[in-house]
Amino acid sequence: MGGKNKQRTKGNLRPSSSGRAAELLAKERGTVPGFIGFGTSQNDLGYVPAVQGAEEIDSLVDADFRMVLRKLSKRDITTKLKAMQEFGTMCKEREAEVVKGVLPYWPRIYCKISLDHDRRVREATQQSFEQLILKVKKHLAPYLKSIMGYWLIAQCDTYSPAASAAKAAFEKAFPSSKQPEALVFCKDEILNVLQDHLLKETPDTLSDPQTVPEEEREAKFFRILTCSLLALKKLLSMLPKKDVHSLEGKLMSLLSQNKFWKYSKHNIPQVRSAFFELASAFCQYLPELMKAEAPRACTAVLLSIDDSDAVVCPALWEAVLYAVSTIEDCWAHVNAKKGVLPKLWAVLREGGRGLATVIYPNLLPFISKVPPGIAEPKLEYFRTFFSSIIQGLSSERAIASPSESSAIVTAFMECLRFAILLKIDEEDDQRQIHRMLIYDQLIPLTNAVLKEPRLQNGPLFHQIAETLSFWEAKAELPSDDGTDEVFQKLLSNFWDHLLKMCVLHVDTLAADEKSLFAISGMLEILQNPKSATKPNNRKSLKIRFTDEDESERNTESGKLVEVRNNDSEIQADLQHSSLLRKEPLENLVCTLAELSIVYVNEQKSEQHLKFLSALLNSFSSNRVFQVLLEQGNDARSARAESQNEIEVHYESPSIRFLYMNLITWLKEDQRKDTHFLVDILYSVLNCCNNNDERKIILDNLTKMNLKWIIFLQIIHKACSSATKLFLVSDWLKGDTLGERLVMLTDDLCHLGLKPVATSSESSSSERWTLLSLVLSQHVRNESLIGETFVERIIDKLQAALARAKDLSEAGNTETSVSFICDVASSFFSSVKGCLLMPSSEDLLLTIFQLCAQRQDATHLTDLLVCKLKHTWMSGVNSLVHQLRSMQKQSTFLHKSALWVKNQIQSSSLDVKSLQVLISAVSDLLSKLMEADGQSGYLVGAYVEHVMPNKTEWEKLHESLSTEWMHKPLLEGRLSMNCEPLGSCVKLCGTTKLPGHLCTSALLSKMVLLVLENGTVHENCDVERKKIDNIIAELLYSLQWVEELENPPYPLQEYLHMLEEIHITYEKFRMLSDTTGLQQTIFDRSEEHGRLWSLTMAKVIRAENAVSCEMKQLFKTTEGFPLLTEGRLHTLQCLSPFLLEEEKNELVFHCVAQLMTCTQTELSSTNGAFGCLSILNSCLSDSSIDCDHLLPGILKIIISWKNNNEDSFLFSCNLKETSAELLGFNIEVIRYLPLLLKYSTAPLDNSEWDFIMCSMLAWLETTSENRSLYHVPHVQIFACVSCDLASALSAYFEGATPKTTENLPVNLISEWKEFFSEGIHNLLLPLLVKVTGETKNASEGSFQNSVLTSLGEALTYISKDQLLNHKLPAKFVAGQKTNLPDKLQTLLNTLSPLLLFRARPVQISVYRMLYKLMPELPKFDDEDLKSYGDEEEESALSPPAALMSVLATQEVLLENILECIPVGEFAVIQPLSDEFCLVLGYLLTWKLTLAFFKAASSQLRVLYSQYLRRTKSLNKLLYHLFRLMPESPIFSGPTSEVPNKDTKTFFTEELHLDVKGTGVLSSQISHLACSVYHITLKDLPAMVRLWWNSCEKRVFNVVDKFTSKYVSSVLSSQEIASVQTSTQLFNGMTVKARSAAREVIATYSVDDIFIELIIQLPSNYPLGSITVESGKRVGVAVQQWRNWMLQLSTYLTHQNGSIMEGLSLWKNNVDKRFEGVEDCMICFSVIHGSNYSLPKKACRTCKKKFHSACLYKWFTSSNKSTCPLCRETFF
Repeated sequence: MGGKNKQRTKGNLRPSSSGRAAELLAKERGTVPGFIGFGTSQNDLGYVPAVQGAEEIDSLVDADFRMVLRKLSKRDITTKLKAMQEFGTMCKEREAEVVKGVLPYWPRIYCKISLDHDRRVREATQQSFEQLILKVKKHLAPYLKSIMGYWLIAQCDTYSPAASAAKAAFEKAFPSSKQPEALVFCKDEILNVLQDHLLKETPDTLSDPQTVPEEEREAKFFRILTCSLLALKKLLSMLPKKDVHSLEGKLMSLLSQNKFWKYSKHNIPQVRSAFFELASAFCQYLPELMKAEAPRACTAVLLSIDDSDAVVCPALWEAVLYAVSTIEDCWAHVNAKKGVLPKLWAVLREGGRGLATVIYPNLLPFISKVPPGIAEPKLEYFRTFFSSIIQGLSSERAIASPSESSAIVTAFMECLRFAILLKIDEEDDQRQIHRMLIYDQLIPLTNAVLKEPRLQNGPLFHQIAETLSFWEAKAELPSDDGTDEVFQKLLSNFWDHLLKMCVLHVDTLAADEKSLFAISGMLEILQNPKSATKPNNRKSLKIRFTDEDESERNTESGKLVEVRNNDSEIQADLQHSSLLRKEPLENLVCTLAELSIVYVNEQKSEQHLKFLSALLNSFSSNRVFQVLLEQGNDARSARAESQNEIEVHYESPSIRFLYMNLITWLKEDQRKDTHFLVDILYSVLNCCNNNDERKIILDNLTKMNLKWIIFLQIIHKACSSATKLFLVSDWLKGDTLGERLVMLTDDLCHLGLKPVATSSESSSSERWTLLSLVLSQHVRNESLIGETFVERIIDKLQAALARAKDLSEAGNTETSVSFICDVASSFFSSVKGCLLMPSSEDLLLTIFQLCAQRQDATHLTDLLVCKLKHTWMSGVNSLVHQLRSMQKQSTFLHKSALWVKNQIQSSSLDVKSLQVLISAVSDLLSKLMEADGQSGYLVGAYVEHVMPNKTEWEKLHESLSTEWMHKPLLEGRLSMNCEPLGSCVKLCGTTKLPGHLCTSALLSKMVLLVLENGTVHENCDVERKKIDNIIAELLYSLQWVEELENPPYPLQEYLHMLEEIHITYEKFRMLSDTTGLQQTIFDRSEEHGRLWSLTMAKVIRAENAVSCEMKQLFKTTEGFPLLTEGRLHTLQCLSPFLLEEEKNELVFHCVAQLMTCTQTELSSTNGAFGCLSILNSCLSDSSIDCDHLLPGILKIIISWKNNNEDSFLFSCNLKETSAELLGFNIEVIRYLPLLLKYSTAPLDNSEWDFIMCSMLAWLETTSENRSLYHVPHVQIFACVSCDLASALSAYFEGATPKTTENLPVNLISEWKEFFSEGIHNLLLPLLVKVTGETKNASEGSFQNSVLTSLGEALTYISKDQLLNHKLPAKFVAGQKTNLPDKLQTLLNTLSPLLLFRARPVQISVYRMLYKLMPELPKFDDEDLKSYGDEEEESALSPPAALMSVLATQEVLLENILECIPVGEFAVIQPLSDEFCLVLGYLLTWKLTLAFFKAASSQLRVLYSQYLRRTKSLNKLLYHLFRLMPESPIFSGPTSEVPNKDTKTFFTEELHLDVKGTGVLSSQISHLACSVYHITLKDLPAMVRLWWNSCEKRVFNVVDKFTSKYVSSVLSSQEIASVQTSTQLFNGMTVKARSAAREVIATYSVDDIFIELIIQLPSNYPLGSITVESGKRVGVAVQQWRNWMLQLSTYLTHQNGSIMEGLSLWKNNVDKRFEGVEDCMICFSVIHGSNYSLPKKACRTCKKKFHSACLYKWFTSSNKSTCPLCRETFF
């Protein structure tokens, strides 16, 4: 119907479909009378029955089946395939009745489609047929005859899946017993079909030539031909005999056809193969028929004997053998000598043309059937036959394939034996034939095999051995006809020729080593055919697992016994072997040995020596040695002395040979390969009489200085063979070898570990291999050498490794450590029970220690560490398995645990070392956990050994620095009234971790492993206690690190490491129940207090629950318990977690205790100090229900003061004061702010007096004792005193009229006039003094906390108090200033503190100076008049004190930030020196900008001119773009109502608190953004100027950042300020539109009306503001343009807001209307930047100009003439 993409006919909406067409036909059936259907060949009528009125038959077929059957007649392969699969499925699923309806139409379809060209269709057809058979069963019978022929052909299909499917269907249809009957039933029909196919059909009759390509037609025809031939064979083989004969007539007609016999020469191999198979079948089942057709049959078969197609060959040779055996006169019909045999010889000469394995096995039966007449003359016949075979064997193809060459050799030997057995009448002929066969055939073949290495492993030597055995048997049997003599002659002939041939091979200096090796192998086989394995025997493999039961362990010994038995059998065989073999063989060996020794002695021929070694290996008899000695006679004279000595001792020729020759060879230094010499040694040992003799020989060898590789080979060979091991076992166990091995170990270890290692790599590696072998090789569960020597060797290795640790040079230890690893590893892994030796446990310990230390310490490479780890892991593995089987303590585990314990407690580890150690111990524990049954005990014991005892834990606690106390004491979480004990080590600068941290980390990791592995049983209380103890110590360590104010880097690394290895409280909570742990920590807190109490608080916070036991502390029946430091701290830390009523109860207890307190108990823990501490802790957390009690407590305190004022440290020196008293005062001072905060009852006058006066008195004490701030308690005293001052200041500052009602009448005025003044008069000088004494207060130092509290108190100082300060005068020489002295002193004193390296000082100074900034510009205002009319642009400096600080900061900052490109974010570490520097710089700028903002417009011009000259502002802007983050998103708490806009540092206010409650990490970023924001707001023109001068990259960065984050904020603020402005202009109204970012100004005077629209750009204030005109009435265009230009200029160039710009512009226009003339240079009345009026007049034209404009005019034109009249300007 055409391709898919062609244009369709109009109206044809659907594509064509053959399926649908068939459906339509089915529907409209009957409308086309006589319609037959579509078929592909003339005789095939498709499916539809060709009968008129077929409707009734057709209606029997189900509609779906009908559809499918129609599809089956389509030509398209896919359609057919799918239809056939569908048909099969339907047969399977439909009812039998429906399926039976199809049967009448099936035969025709089947017969056609089963021959289809597509193999998938054929396969599917057979599968569907099977489904049909299963459904219809016997109802198929009527149709069998029409199907069976094709079915049989299908079973012989060349596509095997299709054939298999057809056979399966056949078997489903008929059980095997019924199959012949079915075939008999249809035999005639089958034969008809087959004959048709074989004789009638052609490619064109089987397929339609018009539609099927020629190639496809032919392929189908040849396939059907092949299948038909095979089907006929199958029919013959399956029919019963009588029925076969009944077909003779029909078959005769087939055989009489020449066409049939021509198939033997068909050019398609498959057809030829099928033909020969059929010919074999005819011979087998119908021999008479074949005899009748003999002329044609024999010619067809025998003349094809050289067909070398791989497909045809097997069938052909089967047919040949059938023909020669079935047809008696077959040779009469062919010319054998011309037609058959030459073809055979040709095939044989070519080695079977690659088909030797198929052809050659048939040769023997074939030649046995060649009749005598044809095989005459016998001699020539056999010579040709065997020569052809030998020639074929030498073809490359045969040599390359072992299977081919093997088949050829086997056939040769079979035929040879057959030829020799043939009876020949003439004796002479027989002898000649025998001689020819031996001399011309067998010996040359043997020679050829010896020369060709690829043939040497073939079956020839075994075949010869078998043949000889057969001949010898014949020769030994006496017989009448002289057969025995014939065979004796034959044998002697063979041995003579063999000797000559071997001599030819050996008797040359250039003898080929492989040939010699082959000769020795051949002789060994001839001597003992059974000993040498037959070729092609597969090796039997046995897998053995490491853990076998004892019974299996003895397999080693069992195997040896077995080998021994095997050997003895061989010996017996040899005795039985006939003398006919023994004598000639021994003669041959002696001859060859004699030849070899001559070559060895005279020519030093290596290959002859190897050959000799191989000979002696098989023939180690004294006779051979005797021959060798005789040949060596001439060499003997040279060694005469040694000979006498030898002869005395030994008569045995073998031993004499050893001493005379072998030792000399062994001692030769240049000899590389000594394997074969060792083999000769074994041959000598074999000839010895007993083991003692052998031991003496070997001991003598050991004492000689032989190379170690020889001993390695001796032992290696002993290990691989039981017989050899038996020969040397006494020597191996002996002392001589043992001692030498110990010495060897010593040498090796020293050699490797000497700082200069000079040894040839290979020799040392051989020696290490030898050591490894003797240590790890075991026979019958005994070591090869004596146990004591094993132990001594291991000792040496351990000592060497221990030394390797101390050698600092890494390179030299590497090889020897590596070798020791290898030796130890194989020893540990292969020797059972090895680790029960003390020495091996020490070795294991040393290796473990090397792995558990940092590589910096051990100087080992990664590879070595990896190797060492593998070694000790395998050692521990063995150890664990041994401990399981033997109840014995392991010293390794004990010693390693003690070593680890020592390491972690020594405080000598840094983080990396600790990591390595933890990793090693984890690996060790993991291994221990693998011990079945014992793992819990082993691991428990190990943890027990590593764990410190009580006193050791205490020492570890004491070694922790007391720096941690600073933070909790200062924050009031803990209170102490004694000097803290313990180590006062400063932590900064050390890289080593304290022992406590290491110990707790390692033990925690061990516990974690134990818990994860579940080896702890919950019921085991002791175990649980230990675990809780360890976790408690870990939490203690973590708390210690947490409490440090600024932990050094190693501690941060330590915390990071713990997280990485999952050592966290959360993890332990997941793995086990923590109630026991909580109790442990609580008990310790109660006992020791301090850090344990803080740890307890942390645990409670994590668990979110307080246990009842904890609450029992203050719920005793006798009231309050006796307070100790531990209980006090526990209660302080518990207080935040208590419920409201529990807190109240606690407070009541405390108040009750306070009331009964005596004067002596004021400062004791169990007295007032303790109760106040608890009270303060309860109050500081949150308000409680005891407000009414608070003033009462104040009264108690006042009563104490009245009774004993000395207890209160008012205005006194603290040098001698006790810590107890300081502690008491601190708690009293802490109580007062809490009282102010929470008390609701009003205080009376005397109470206020007490509070105020005490505060001032304490502050005086603080001020006087600044030299003692390094004492912790004094420092805390100073802090809380300042905090009290801050609290009071905040209280009075935040007082509302409502709160002041309750205060005494004069209190507030007293506060303002006296107390507040008093505070600041004390504290301001104190700040100056403290900062003057310490140039740098690092964040963790003690002064810093005082400075924080002091700074906080000073932020409350008022402007007036600042201006009336009492600081000593401070002036700077050459400083330009208009400020009064007092103010200048204050600036000079405080400004430099912005450089102080402590954040609190910088911020408090900033807060004080900020109050002054608005006051400063007015002093410059008076000075302004003097700047009025200078020609050049004037500049005025902002306060000099600030500017000098700024200059210093700029230099320092440049050094830090210059390497960072503008636009990249510089990360500043919080509280570092850089942090303080950047903070100071930004604060200085904030002050400068505040000052700037307070100045008038005219002053601003002068200040900005100064900033432009110094380039300070440019530097600031560059720095800001390094300090502002790329995305300034604000993450902290926000004050306003939540809003959908993103909060940035520009939208959120920055709060700078002295105490630094904000997030420090983002403080610099936020501050930088704040400064940028203010700069843009107050100095827009200067920023614009800077931006326009930036390079392109920076220009874009600034533009992008400002547009994205700042412009919108500034625009909206600017618009809002216009909207909310209260400034009123006479005659001008200003409105703002926020949405459009527009400001509209309307100016009207008299009848003039002007409207101006000011539009802000998207990157405001960087972009220029555009001024557009709205309505205008009564103004000339030129004038209008001038005014617009002026407004635009004002807005662009003035550093101020829009309102200020408009105000300037209005003044300008007003002056114009007042009659003041424009300056004719700038066309403006008021100057754009310095706001002056035109004052300089020309004497000639009287026009006035601005002085700045004139100055610019003169400098740019280089003339001094008037711009208008061009006269010289005077």
